[in-house]
Amino acid sequence: MSRNEKISVLFRKKPIASQSNESGVLKRALGAFDLTTLGVGAIIGTGIFVLTGVAAAKYAGPGLVLSFLLAGIICAFAALCYSEFASTIPASGSAYTYSYTAFGEVIAWILGWDLILEYGFASAAVASGWSGYFQTLLSGFGLELPHALTSAFNPEKGTYFDITAALITLMITFLLTRGVKEAARANGIMVGIKIIVVLIFIGVGVFYVQPANWHPFLPFGFSGVTAGAATVFFAYIGFDAVSTAAEEVKRPQRDLPIGIIASLAVCTVLYIVVSLILTGIVPFNMLNVSDPVAFAFEFVQLNGLSWIVSLGAITGITTVLLVMMYGQTRLLYSMSRDGLLSPVFSKVSGKSQTPAVGSWLAGIIVALFSGFISLGHLAELTNIGTLFAFAVVSIGIIVLRKNNPDLKRGFRVPLVPLIPILSALGCFYLMTRLAALTWITFFGWLIIGLIIYFAYGRHHSHLNPLRRK
Repeated sequence: MSRNEKISVLFRKKPIASQSNESGVLKRALGAFDLTTLGVGAIIGTGIFVLTGVAAAKYAGPGLVLSFLLAGIICAFAALCYSEFASTIPASGSAYTYSYTAFGEVIAWILGWDLILEYGFASAAVASGWSGYFQTLLSGFGLELPHALTSAFNPEKGTYFDITAALITLMITFLLTRGVKEAARANGIMVGIKIIVVLIFIGVGVFYVQPANWHPFLPFGFSGVTAGAATVFFAYIGFDAVSTAAEEVKRPQRDLPIGIIASLAVCTVLYIVVSLILTGIVPFNMLNVSDPVAFAFEFVQLNGLSWIVSLGAITGITTVLLVMMYGQTRLLYSMSRDGLLSPVFSKVSGKSQTPAVGSWLAGIIVALFSGFISLGHLAELTNIGTLFAFAVVSIGIIVLRKNNPDLKRGFRVPLVPLIPILSALGCFYLMTRLAALTWITFFGWLIIGLIIYFAYGRHHSHLNPLRRK
């Protein structure tokens, strides 16, 4: 095989028609409202209940509202790009599937492997955060777990495994294997609860705002705002998971763009309002706590409401975990169906019509990660993986418009190529604000992925005419 032929094999593209025709195995049961609640379920959680305090105290101060606005604008541009792809290629797999069409197989693999990092580590990080809130709630009833099982592996502190993080991960996995409609129904109930809790905080908290707490508004300058945006970007992770549901949506060309854009719009407004009220109630330098929203009520001696916020936080973080793990299983399903991963991940259960075996394998791995690795290490890697995926999807819109100008699209990004370029540049800029160790680990993860691709995926790909049957 010549050098040019080897290169062409790496960049072989999957026809759009074949991706649209692969649907039908998974059950189509979701509508626009289900998708919007999935998006809100994925977005509102760890970000609003945990990261708001850290970002305000360490980076942005009251200017946190600008951090959320900046991150929200970048996400909005990326959401428009995701919406066009989702309405054009209504197949599971999110950015992986889109890049398979726009760039070719090796880039699709890199994006898929990157999203495994995003969804897997994000799920483990969220499970770890859930564990902290749940243990706090237990302590309020005078219950304590054995110290060795309260946190990730850290012999110096006497902790070895976070048992509650692992258990919630396995419980969510069980729910996902019961069927997508059942999971969506449970998610919708939990989303309703946490939205009510957020609205209670806004409705009550607004009367305790002290405008003097907003001065100085930018204590760390605009660089603090951008660093805060890179930090709170974790709060927006999740709307892209909506696109992984493409093959389980009744009217994907119509409903997917609605679900993606509506969920992001709702959450951005809530984030901005909550950050304004939070920094208005509590001086920003006191907000570096694990439960800033509950702490704000305690700060103004509304202790009776703080437990309601804690309950809402647990519910909210549960929905984030559910949608992140849902996205993970559907991504593995798509990559497996294309031959790039083991067939076990695309084996669908006849009763529930879900990839049950692959879901349990992924769930057990995530449970082990959440049990043994600390929240901080997991969260740091999630942001860079997501930003990278958003940037590539944005560039993919320009490529797809050029190579397939007459393709039928249910939704079109306005002002192309301006908006995709702004989206990609914004994502790359936020990536530069992340730590060097995060970059090193990220590149190490991609190298491992390329080794797996050249050892297995390239040969077993369904686009390989010589693959073994």
